Formats: sequence, C-alpha cells, structure tokens
Amino acid sequence: MTASQQRAMEVKLSFPVRTYDIDFAGVVSNIVYVRWLEDLRLTILEQYYPLEKLLDAGLAPTLVETRIRYLQPVTIQDRPQGRMWVTRLRRLKFEFYAEFSVGDQVRTTADQVGCLIDMSSGNPALFPDEFRAVYRAQLKA
Repeated sequence: MTASQQRAMEVKLSFPVRTYDIDFAGVVSNIVYVRWLEDLRLTILEQYYPLEKLLDAGLAPTLVETRIRYLQPVTIQDRPQGRMWVTRLRRLKFEFYAEFSVGDQVRTTADQVGCLIDMSSGNPALFPDEFRAVYRAQLKA
C-alpha cells in the first residue's frame, strides 16, 4: 500500500448545498468547490496541527496550485460529502487529494499543492518537525 492509499490525515465533511451555491443551470457552481476545499484543509489543520501553531511560529500555509475535475454535477437536492487527505509531505511542499461524493458516487475530485511561507521573509519555509511527525505517524497507522 502506498502512502497516498493510506490517506494520511484524512478528514470528512458533509456540505449542504445552498441556493446561493448553484448556478443558472441548477448545479453547484465551480467556485463553491474552492470554498469546500478550503473548509477541508482547515479541518485537517484543526484535527492534526492547529493553524494557530503555524501562525504563532510565523508560518502561513499557502496554496500554489489547484486542479479540479468535475465528473458529474451536484445539485441542490444532493447532500455531498467531501473527503481530503495529505498524499505527500516534502520538506517545502504538501499535496492534498479530495473527493466530493453523493452517496457512493464520486462526483468531483481535486488535487492541491501548497507550501508554508515564512511571514517575516515571504520565502518558503520548512515544515515543523512536529507537523512532519504527525504525518509520518498517520502513514504508520
């Protein structure tokens, strides 16, 4: 089993579809997925390494890439569930994978790549040892 199959730091959230989430065709707008991805990433931090710890250390998590694949539409009648996990953690970069499903059908997938930025210099920063230890422990679980 590879690290990505182990779904390190995995989180799940259910998302209600609101009237303001749908476009003129009656499906969830593309921009809504970006917000849901943010909710999932923040949940990972809440559960595994609080954002406050990063900010107190002068580090800001920053996205550098987002790829979203819209496989099937989600409508206002659906009750999507999002899942996200860390697929890779390097010295200066992290990678996430997410799925949005309705029932057992995956409707949308996404990949995101990011890094930590040292807020005083604006340069990429190493992940704290404690953060990397949490990730490694998840791979062994």
